[in-house]
Amino acid sequence: MGAIANNPIILSDPWVRSGALIPSSCAVSERSFLALTPQIHPTAVVHPGAEIHPTVQIGPHCSIGERVKLGPGTQVGANVVIDGWTEIGARNRIFPGAVVGLEPQDLKYSGDETLVQIGNDNRIRECVTINRATKGGEMTRIGNGNLLMAYVHVAHNCVLQDKIVIANAVSLAGHVEIESQAVIGGMSGFHQFVHVGKLAMVGAMSRIDRDVPPFTLVEGSPARVRTLNVLGLKRAGVQELEDGATYRALKKAYRILFRNNRALEEGLRELEPLLHVDLVRHLYHFAKTSSQAPGRRGMVPGKS
Repeated sequence: MGAIANNPIILSDPWVRSGALIPSSCAVSERSFLALTPQIHPTAVVHPGAEIHPTVQIGPHCSIGERVKLGPGTQVGANVVIDGWTEIGARNRIFPGAVVGLEPQDLKYSGDETLVQIGNDNRIRECVTINRATKGGEMTRIGNGNLLMAYVHVAHNCVLQDKIVIANAVSLAGHVEIESQAVIGGMSGFHQFVHVGKLAMVGAMSRIDRDVPPFTLVEGSPARVRTLNVLGLKRAGVQELEDGATYRALKKAYRILFRNNRALEEGLRELEPLLHVDLVRHLYHFAKTSSQAPGRRGMVPGKS
């Protein structure tokens, strides 16, 4: 094989790789070349320093910054901006108008190298904004298999786990953390440092200023715990675990914490005999951490 050519080969296809280099002595068909290079629309602006996997597609009028990394099979729609120290994994779909990795909307930000890390198989719909973290070495992180609907805002230092659904126009303030399989109703607003538990559901247009307990349905302004997230638990197969024993234990734990008008510390003591059940143990530790850990805001209360 000969030396690598210094100049890119430009093909007639409307999708081309900017700056692509192939061996000058090899006879490579147009089809083979396109199969081995990213499909980048000629109107897109991609910095030569960006790391773009060969199977990536980038649509018209996109802007991809120098420190961006895009993984296998990721599709970037028209008019998307991805900048900063941003790493995006495999098979993500980023829809038109999304903006990922720009500076945080935080007056404390001083230009440090901060990150956005996005996993695999996420769908980031139209006009979603995802800001990078505030302080050097920190990260805004999104896991795998999430759906962020149009106009969702994910602020600096947020952490989203896996298989979360966030409906349209939800706003997450800085340092919000959402555990796996939660569902967030549209146009809800989240105070900074709030945590949302696993398999929780938040009703639309809710004001969330305290932690949302796992496995519950929370709704309102101010928000209140309304019931267990029965539909979410059913879809997740919890009602069938151990012939229903897990679900019955979780219902009992829910009544202890949110329906008996007792202090949280007393309720946690009553939960101790049920801690052999994994989901009850998760609820117990979430509630205890929410009430005791520095910087946490306590849990959304039950309805009166």
